[in-house]
Amino acid sequence: MRLFALHTSNSFGEKVAMALNVSLNDHEERDFEDGEHKIRPLVSVRDQDVYVIHSLHADGHESVNDKLIKLLFFISTLKDAGAARITAIVPYLCYARKDRRTKARDPLSLKYVASLFESSGLDRLVTIDVHNLQAFQNAFRCHTEHLEAQNLFMGYFKSMLDQDEELVVMSPDIGGVKRAEQFRDKMAEIISKPVGFAFMEKMRSKDVVSGELVVGNVKDKAVILLDDLISSGTTMARAAVACVRLGATSVYAVATHGAFISGANAALKEKAIKKVIVTNTIPPGRLNEELAKKKLEVLDITSFFAETIRRLHTGGSLVSLMKME
Repeated sequence: MRLFALHTSNSFGEKVAMALNVSLNDHEERDFEDGEHKIRPLVSVRDQDVYVIHSLHADGHESVNDKLIKLLFFISTLKDAGAARITAIVPYLCYARKDRRTKARDPLSLKYVASLFESSGLDRLVTIDVHNLQAFQNAFRCHTEHLEAQNLFMGYFKSMLDQDEELVVMSPDIGGVKRAEQFRDKMAEIISKPVGFAFMEKMRSKDVVSGELVVGNVKDKAVILLDDLISSGTTMARAAVACVRLGATSVYAVATHGAFISGANAALKEKAIKKVIVTNTIPPGRLNEELAKKKLEVLDITSFFAETIRRLHTGGSLVSLMKME
Protein backbone atom coordinates (compact mmCIF):
# COMPACT_ATOMS: atom_id res chain seq x y z
CA MET A 1 0.00 0.00 0.00
CA ARG A 2 1.10 3.57 -0.72
CA LEU A 3 -0.34 6.51 1.26
CA PHE A 4 0.06 10.13 0.16
CA ALA A 5 -1.31 13.44 1.48
CA LEU A 6 -0.95 16.57 -0.63
CA HIS A 7 0.76 19.46 1.13
CA THR A 8 -2.23 21.46 2.32
CA SER A 9 -3.78 18.26 3.72
CA ASN A 10 -0.54 17.06 5.31
CA SER A 11 -1.63 17.59 8.92
CA PHE A 12 -4.79 15.52 8.37
CA GLY A 13 -2.79 12.91 6.47
CA GLU A 14 -0.17 12.59 9.21
CA LYS A 15 -2.88 11.76 11.74
CA VAL A 16 -4.38 9.16 9.40
CA ALA A 17 -0.96 7.62 8.84
CA MET A 18 -0.28 7.51 12.58
CA ALA A 19 -3.58 5.71 13.18
CA LEU A 20 -2.58 3.20 10.48
CA ASN A 21 0.90 2.84 12.00
CA VAL A 22 2.52 3.74 8.68
CA SER A 23 4.34 6.76 7.26
CA LEU A 24 3.15 9.01 4.47
CA ASN A 25 5.03 8.36 1.25
CA ASP A 26 7.12 11.16 -0.20
CA HIS A 27 6.02 13.22 -3.17
CA GLU A 28 7.04 16.49 -4.81
CA GLU A 29 4.83 19.52 -5.38
CA ARG A 30 6.56 22.28 -7.32
CA ASP A 31 5.04 25.64 -8.29
CA PHE A 32 6.38 27.67 -11.20
CA GLU A 33 6.49 31.44 -11.59
CA ASP A 34 3.82 31.44 -14.30
CA GLY A 35 1.30 29.78 -11.95
CA GLU A 36 1.69 26.27 -13.34
CA HIS A 37 2.89 23.38 -11.22
CA LYS A 38 4.00 19.77 -11.28
CA ILE A 39 3.37 16.98 -8.81
CA ARG A 40 4.85 13.49 -8.70
CA PRO A 41 5.44 10.56 -6.31
CA LEU A 42 9.02 10.05 -5.10
CA VAL A 43 8.55 6.31 -4.56
CA SER A 44 7.53 3.55 -6.93
CA VAL A 45 3.78 2.97 -7.14
CA ARG A 46 3.85 0.25 -9.79
CA ASP A 47 1.25 -2.45 -9.04
CA GLN A 48 0.47 -0.77 -5.71
CA ASP A 49 -2.83 -0.03 -3.96
CA VAL A 50 -2.53 3.78 -3.65
CA TYR A 51 -4.47 6.15 -1.36
CA VAL A 52 -4.29 9.93 -1.77
CA ILE A 53 -5.64 12.22 0.97
CA HIS A 54 -6.74 15.72 0.00
CA SER A 55 -9.58 17.87 1.35
CA LEU A 56 -10.96 20.17 -1.35
CA HIS A 57 -11.74 23.41 0.50
CA ALA A 58 -10.29 26.87 -0.03
CA ASP A 59 -7.74 28.17 2.47
CA GLY A 60 -5.17 30.94 2.72
CA HIS A 61 -2.75 29.10 0.44
CA GLU A 62 -4.82 27.61 -2.39
CA SER A 63 -8.26 27.97 -3.90
CA VAL A 64 -10.70 25.08 -4.34
CA ASN A 65 -9.78 24.98 -8.01
CA ASP A 66 -6.03 24.89 -7.28
CA LYS A 67 -6.53 21.93 -4.95
CA LEU A 68 -8.81 20.09 -7.33
CA ILE A 69 -6.50 20.31 -10.33
CA LYS A 70 -3.47 19.27 -8.25
CA LEU A 71 -5.33 16.20 -7.05
CA LEU A 72 -6.48 15.34 -10.57
CA PHE A 73 -2.96 15.74 -11.98
CA PHE A 74 -1.50 13.59 -9.20
CA ILE A 75 -4.05 10.83 -9.81
CA SER A 76 -3.21 10.82 -13.53
CA THR A 77 0.51 10.79 -12.74
CA LEU A 78 0.06 7.82 -10.43
CA LYS A 79 -1.91 6.00 -13.11
CA ASP A 80 0.84 6.70 -15.68
CA ALA A 81 3.39 5.37 -13.17
CA GLY A 82 1.64 2.01 -13.07
CA ALA A 83 -0.46 2.14 -9.89
CA ALA A 84 -2.78 -0.87 -9.72
CA ARG A 85 -5.60 0.95 -7.95
CA ILE A 86 -5.99 4.59 -6.88
CA THR A 87 -8.38 5.75 -4.16
CA ALA A 88 -8.90 9.45 -3.45
CA ILE A 89 -9.69 10.14 0.22
CA VAL A 90 -11.52 13.47 0.07
CA PRO A 91 -12.77 14.57 3.52
CA TYR A 92 -14.49 17.59 1.98
CA LEU A 93 -15.68 17.33 -1.63
CA CYS A 94 -15.88 20.65 -3.47
CA TYR A 95 -18.87 21.61 -5.65
CA ALA A 96 -21.03 18.91 -4.03
CA ARG A 97 -23.73 21.43 -3.12
CA LYS A 98 -24.39 22.31 -6.74
CA ASP A 99 -26.10 19.02 -7.60
CA ARG A 100 -29.24 20.19 -9.42
CA ARG A 101 -30.56 22.99 -11.59
CA THR A 102 -32.47 25.62 -9.62
CA LYS A 103 -32.49 28.22 -12.41
CA ALA A 104 -32.54 28.08 -16.19
CA ARG A 105 -29.23 26.91 -17.70
CA ASP A 106 -27.70 26.24 -14.28
CA PRO A 107 -24.60 24.04 -14.24
CA LEU A 108 -24.53 20.60 -12.66
CA SER A 109 -21.15 21.17 -11.04
CA LEU A 110 -21.06 17.94 -9.02
CA LYS A 111 -21.60 15.94 -12.21
CA TYR A 112 -18.77 17.79 -13.95
CA VAL A 113 -16.39 17.22 -11.04
CA ALA A 114 -17.27 13.51 -11.14
CA SER A 115 -16.41 13.43 -14.85
CA LEU A 116 -13.03 15.03 -14.15
CA PHE A 117 -12.19 12.41 -11.53
CA GLU A 118 -13.21 9.61 -13.86
CA SER A 119 -11.14 11.06 -16.72
CA SER A 120 -8.08 11.27 -14.45
CA GLY A 121 -8.09 7.48 -14.05
CA LEU A 122 -9.41 7.36 -10.48
CA ASP A 123 -10.69 3.96 -9.39
CA ARG A 124 -12.54 4.98 -6.22
CA LEU A 125 -13.46 8.10 -4.27
CA VAL A 126 -14.17 8.20 -0.53
CA THR A 127 -15.81 11.19 1.13
CA ILE A 128 -18.03 11.96 4.10
CA ASP A 129 -21.45 13.57 4.54
CA VAL A 130 -22.05 15.17 1.17
CA HIS A 131 -24.93 17.59 0.81
CA ASN A 132 -27.14 15.25 -1.20
CA LEU A 133 -26.25 11.55 -1.05
CA GLN A 134 -28.49 10.48 -3.93
CA ALA A 135 -27.06 13.15 -6.23
CA PHE A 136 -23.51 12.14 -5.25
CA GLN A 137 -24.17 8.46 -5.93
CA ASN A 138 -25.77 9.22 -9.29
CA ALA A 139 -23.03 11.63 -10.42
CA PHE A 140 -20.13 9.18 -10.32
CA ARG A 141 -19.57 6.18 -12.56
CA CYS A 142 -16.36 5.14 -10.78
CA HIS A 143 -16.69 3.39 -7.43
CA THR A 144 -17.55 5.61 -4.44
CA GLU A 145 -17.78 5.16 -0.68
CA HIS A 146 -19.83 7.58 1.39
CA LEU A 147 -19.06 7.81 5.10
CA GLU A 148 -21.09 9.44 7.88
CA ALA A 149 -19.88 11.23 11.00
CA GLN A 150 -23.07 10.63 13.00
CA ASN A 151 -21.51 7.98 15.27
CA LEU A 152 -18.83 10.46 16.32
CA PHE A 153 -21.47 13.05 17.18
CA MET A 154 -23.67 10.56 19.02
CA GLY A 155 -20.73 9.45 21.13
CA TYR A 156 -20.01 13.06 21.99
CA PHE A 157 -23.55 13.85 23.10
CA LYS A 158 -23.97 10.58 24.96
CA SER A 159 -20.96 11.39 27.11
CA MET A 160 -21.64 15.08 27.82
CA LEU A 161 -25.41 15.56 28.16
CA ASP A 162 -27.32 15.22 31.42
CA GLN A 163 -29.16 11.87 31.47
CA ASP A 164 -32.36 13.62 32.61
CA GLU A 165 -32.20 16.15 29.79
CA GLU A 166 -34.83 15.74 27.08
CA LEU A 167 -33.45 15.88 23.55
CA VAL A 168 -34.75 17.03 20.20
CA VAL A 169 -32.86 16.57 16.94
CA MET A 170 -33.73 19.33 14.49
CA SER A 171 -32.98 19.98 10.84
CA PRO A 172 -32.49 23.70 10.17
CA ASP A 173 -34.20 23.26 6.79
CA ILE A 174 -36.51 20.80 5.05
CA GLY A 175 -33.71 19.47 2.84
CA GLY A 176 -31.93 17.92 5.82
CA VAL A 177 -34.96 16.18 7.33
CA LYS A 178 -33.93 12.65 6.34
CA ARG A 179 -30.42 13.10 7.81
CA ALA A 180 -31.84 14.48 11.07
CA GLU A 181 -34.48 11.74 11.35
CA GLN A 182 -31.84 9.05 10.94
CA PHE A 183 -29.70 10.68 13.62
CA ARG A 184 -32.71 11.00 15.94
CA ASP A 185 -33.58 7.31 15.61
CA LYS A 186 -30.04 6.15 16.36
CA MET A 187 -29.61 8.64 19.20
CA ALA A 188 -32.78 7.34 20.85
CA GLU A 189 -31.44 3.81 20.54
CA ILE A 190 -28.10 4.49 22.21
CA ILE A 191 -29.50 6.56 25.11
CA SER A 192 -32.50 4.21 25.54
CA LYS A 193 -35.15 6.91 25.70
CA PRO A 194 -37.31 8.88 23.24
CA VAL A 195 -35.74 11.74 21.31
CA GLY A 196 -37.93 14.37 19.70
CA PHE A 197 -37.74 15.64 16.14
CA ALA A 198 -38.26 19.05 14.56
CA PHE A 199 -37.42 21.02 11.44
CA MET A 200 -37.56 24.64 10.34
CA GLU A 201 -38.77 26.15 7.10
CA LYS A 202 -36.13 27.86 5.02
CA MET A 203 -36.51 29.86 1.85
CA ARG A 204 -33.60 31.34 -0.08
CA SER A 205 -33.76 33.90 -2.87
CA LYS A 206 -30.65 35.68 -4.17
CA ASP A 207 -28.76 34.57 -1.03
CA VAL A 208 -31.40 36.10 1.25
CA VAL A 209 -32.74 33.50 3.72
CA SER A 210 -36.22 33.73 5.21
CA GLY A 211 -38.78 31.57 7.01
CA GLU A 212 -39.61 31.38 10.72
CA LEU A 213 -41.88 28.34 11.17
CA VAL A 214 -40.62 25.53 13.43
CA VAL A 215 -42.41 22.18 13.12
CA GLY A 216 -42.04 20.12 16.31
CA ASN A 217 -41.92 20.70 20.05
CA VAL A 218 -38.66 22.14 21.44
CA LYS A 219 -39.99 23.64 24.68
CA ASP A 220 -37.90 22.68 27.75
CA LYS A 221 -35.61 20.52 25.61
CA ALA A 222 -31.98 20.51 24.49
CA VAL A 223 -31.88 20.88 20.71
CA ILE A 224 -29.24 19.34 18.42
CA LEU A 225 -29.32 21.33 15.18
CA LEU A 226 -27.86 18.94 12.62
CA ASP A 227 -26.57 19.77 9.13
CA ASP A 228 -23.84 18.61 6.76
CA LEU A 229 -22.10 22.01 6.56
CA ILE A 230 -21.81 25.29 8.41
CA SER A 231 -20.88 27.95 5.88
CA SER A 232 -21.83 31.50 6.89
CA GLY A 233 -23.62 30.22 9.99
CA THR A 234 -26.79 32.22 9.33
CA THR A 235 -28.98 29.14 8.90
CA MET A 236 -27.88 27.75 12.27
CA ALA A 237 -28.23 31.13 13.99
CA ARG A 238 -31.78 31.63 12.68
CA ALA A 239 -32.85 28.20 13.81
CA ALA A 240 -31.23 28.59 17.24
CA VAL A 241 -32.99 31.91 17.86
CA ALA A 242 -36.31 30.36 16.87
CA CYS A 243 -35.75 27.42 19.24
CA VAL A 244 -34.88 29.64 22.21
CA ARG A 245 -37.90 31.81 21.48
CA LEU A 246 -40.03 28.66 21.71
CA GLY A 247 -38.55 27.65 25.05
CA ALA A 248 -35.56 25.40 24.24
CA THR A 249 -33.16 25.07 27.18
CA SER A 250 -30.02 24.88 25.01
CA VAL A 251 -29.12 24.65 21.34
CA TYR A 252 -26.09 22.90 19.82
CA ALA A 253 -25.10 23.62 16.20
CA VAL A 254 -23.65 20.40 14.72
CA ALA A 255 -22.19 19.79 11.26
CA THR A 256 -19.55 17.54 9.74
CA HIS A 257 -17.89 20.34 7.79
CA GLY A 258 -17.10 23.74 9.31
CA ALA A 259 -16.29 26.00 6.36
CA PHE A 260 -16.94 29.19 8.38
CA ILE A 261 -16.84 31.60 5.44
CA SER A 262 -17.30 35.37 5.65
CA GLY A 263 -19.94 36.31 8.22
CA ALA A 264 -19.60 33.14 10.30
CA ASN A 265 -17.90 34.94 13.17
CA ALA A 266 -20.85 37.30 13.51
CA ALA A 267 -23.54 34.65 13.05
CA LEU A 268 -22.07 32.11 15.47
CA LYS A 269 -21.69 34.71 18.22
CA GLU A 270 -25.47 34.44 18.55
CA LYS A 271 -26.24 33.83 22.24
CA ALA A 272 -28.88 31.25 21.37
CA ILE A 273 -26.12 28.88 20.18
CA LYS A 274 -24.55 27.21 23.20
CA LYS A 275 -21.88 25.29 21.30
CA VAL A 276 -20.73 24.60 17.73
CA ILE A 277 -19.54 21.04 17.06
CA VAL A 278 -17.77 20.08 13.81
CA THR A 279 -15.14 17.59 12.63
CA ASN A 280 -11.69 18.42 11.28
CA THR A 281 -12.46 17.72 7.61
CA ILE A 282 -11.84 21.48 7.22
CA PRO A 283 -9.46 23.27 9.61
CA PRO A 284 -11.50 25.91 11.52
CA GLY A 285 -8.97 28.70 11.03
CA ARG A 286 -11.50 31.27 9.81
CA LEU A 287 -13.20 31.56 13.21
CA ASN A 288 -11.60 34.13 15.48
CA GLU A 289 -9.65 32.70 18.39
CA GLU A 290 -11.91 34.06 21.13
CA LEU A 291 -15.08 32.66 19.58
CA ALA A 292 -13.45 29.30 18.87
CA LYS A 293 -12.22 29.01 22.44
CA LYS A 294 -15.63 29.87 23.86
CA LYS A 295 -17.94 27.87 21.60
CA LEU A 296 -16.16 25.56 19.18
CA GLU A 297 -15.60 21.83 19.63
CA VAL A 298 -13.68 20.06 16.84
CA LEU A 299 -13.98 16.27 16.81
CA ASP A 300 -11.11 14.34 15.22
CA ILE A 301 -12.35 12.18 12.33
CA THR A 302 -8.92 10.95 11.17
CA SER A 303 -9.02 7.56 12.94
CA PHE A 304 -12.33 6.86 11.18
CA PHE A 305 -10.72 7.54 7.80
CA ALA A 306 -7.72 5.44 8.80
CA GLU A 307 -9.91 2.45 9.61
CA THR A 308 -11.77 2.97 6.33
CA ILE A 309 -8.48 2.80 4.42
CA ARG A 310 -7.41 -0.29 6.37
CA ARG A 311 -10.63 -2.11 5.51
CA LEU A 312 -10.59 -1.05 1.87
CA HIS A 313 -7.03 -2.32 1.53
CA THR A 314 -7.68 -5.64 3.29
CA GLY A 315 -11.22 -6.28 2.04
CA GLY A 316 -12.89 -5.59 5.39
CA SER A 317 -16.48 -4.50 5.91
CA LEU A 318 -17.42 -0.81 5.81
CA VAL A 319 -21.00 -1.66 6.77
CA SER A 320 -19.93 -2.88 10.20
CA LEU A 321 -17.67 0.16 10.57
CA MET A 322 -20.67 2.45 10.19
CA LYS A 323 -22.60 0.77 12.99
CA MET A 324 -22.59 2.32 16.46
CA GLU A 325 -20.59 0.28 18.93
